[in-house]
Amino acid sequence: MGLRYVGIRVTDLERSLRFYCGLLGLKQVRAGTMHHGGRWVLLRDARTRQRLELNWYPPDSPYSVPYHPGEGLDHVGFHVADPPREFRRLVAAGASRALAPEDRSGVRGVYYVKDPDGNWVELF
Repeated sequence: MGLRYVGIRVTDLERSLRFYCGLLGLKQVRAGTMHHGGRWVLLRDARTRQRLELNWYPPDSPYSVPYHPGEGLDHVGFHVADPPREFRRLVAAGASRALAPEDRSGVRGVYYVKDPDGNWVELF
């Protein structure tokens, strides 16, 4: 299991890209659209190789909840060899299930559990 990136929720994706790329110098690595219309952009620091994922959700998305500054952590992403196995192991050990591929809003091959404070942890 290896920590790959941290995802934060943003209220204006273009404004956030100008800040993180234009002012802080991060470079866009990948981007995509989620099945519910949300958008994500993965950024990387050229010097440290650290990654940050920006996540924007449209108003009608189930993940678009009231935003409070400082509470914008969306999820922490871990690369694992066998996501379904790690998901089952963590849930059996007491982690709360958040989202799995078989769920209505799930994404193939991506699993989420909640940490003890309710923060989402992605297993991919």
